[in-house]
Amino acid sequence: METMQPVFDSAELWHLLPELVLAAGAFALLLFDLFFDSKQKGITHWLSMLLLLVVAVLVFTGAGGHPAHEGAVLNGMFIRDAAADLAKGFICLVAALGFVYALPYLKERGIYKGEVPVLMLFATLGMMVLASSANLIMVYVGLEMLALSSYALVAINRDSPVATEAAMKYFVLGALASGLLLYGMSLVYGATGTLDLDALLEASSVSAERMMLMTGAAFMVAGVAFKLGAAPFHMWLPDVYQGAPTPVAQFIGAAPKLAAFVMAYRLLSALAPHAEIWGTMVAGLAGLSLIVGNLMALRQSNLKRLLAYSTVSHIGFLLMGVAVGNAQGYGASMFYAVTYAFTSLASFGLIILMSRKGFEADEIADYRGLGKRHPWMAFLVLCVVASLAGLPPFIGFFAKVAVIAAAVNEGLLWLAIVGIVCAVIGMFYYLRILKAMYLEAPEEGVTELANPRSCALMRTSFAVNALLLLGIAVAVNPLLDWCYQVFITGA
Repeated sequence: METMQPVFDSAELWHLLPELVLAAGAFALLLFDLFFDSKQKGITHWLSMLLLLVVAVLVFTGAGGHPAHEGAVLNGMFIRDAAADLAKGFICLVAALGFVYALPYLKERGIYKGEVPVLMLFATLGMMVLASSANLIMVYVGLEMLALSSYALVAINRDSPVATEAAMKYFVLGALASGLLLYGMSLVYGATGTLDLDALLEASSVSAERMMLMTGAAFMVAGVAFKLGAAPFHMWLPDVYQGAPTPVAQFIGAAPKLAAFVMAYRLLSALAPHAEIWGTMVAGLAGLSLIVGNLMALRQSNLKRLLAYSTVSHIGFLLMGVAVGNAQGYGASMFYAVTYAFTSLASFGLIILMSRKGFEADEIADYRGLGKRHPWMAFLVLCVVASLAGLPPFIGFFAKVAVIAAAVNEGLLWLAIVGIVCAVIGMFYYLRILKAMYLEAPEEGVTELANPRSCALMRTSFAVNALLLLGIAVAVNPLLDWCYQVFITGA
């Protein structure tokens, strides 16, 4: 009996146009960088940012088109749908904005290398592959492309013991999480006999190996939780955020959350017949992340560690929507992931803008008296902090309301109550930053802006980013409707 071989249609590559453009551009810039001297390294950086913007335009305009039947291409390995396009478009925009902050910071400290933008491009490519994965093997390929690039970025400052230690912890724990994810995938394959997510959806409902399937799902959820930074798999976040150069922490803390959310959505949707089991697991992770993240953040005086534990709590809100398991929950989580990505960019951007060589501005005490020294800068910081805290009318408020409403509508009242209580707790440590800026006496030499004449683009980008968190409130409904429609219609 002859076995049918998979058929490869080269025309299907057209659906991968944004990824192919990004991959070709990254390899080209890697080669071009060899011909630039140390004074011309910035050319690679700005070309990389331009490449990301071009790819974002390709994604949002639908270049390459969707498969005829909204199915997977490349023999079920890759899917191009509305959820993938929305996530990938914003991933490219967030990554491009991060490039603006990275160059002046790294060059001032003498740690900028031509590999930095190329590694960021390959990490972005990994995120895009992850968002369009329709097969467990493709999920792993995208995940490892993102992870390996991130490990190298964290360790880019080779002379810093703190950065090296953070990179080693990140690598070891990341390898452990990858092992958990792979083991879970192998169990799921053993129980269902397929790696394709579409086929897995059908096979999981009739599989006789229910225990093996659920054990594999548990390991897969643990792997996803690590990549998201959910408690109790968050132990890498504080050390990486504090030890990595601030632009690298900014990059890791923003765009990958979008890719990880879409990965979680695709994996858990494939196990929809057992939604009551994995939904309980995800709801537990959400509640634990909310509690642990906010309580640990209360004890932090270092701003980067505070943002790390704050990230854990924000992941709790994001997982709250995932635990709902319907279009409203997924749409609310997508909206939360998009808004949080831009808020996270701004939160690390303020540290970059305030710091200078020899002074990292990563302690809350460093912001004392900023309201008197630089009222405009203090107002921008207020916009960022208020959005993180979820105060109206900032975008963070609407994001929290969306996921809490989805949880209430699905009957997860206990999780919604935990979210509301933890949001109130979170306001306390965010208000500490505002208290330092407006109510405490300034200290000489610690609130001056770094190189105010040489970073006009960075200051402008931060101002636009911070004001966007307030101004975008008027566009909440169109953006939220867009996120909902992606999961309601799939088109």
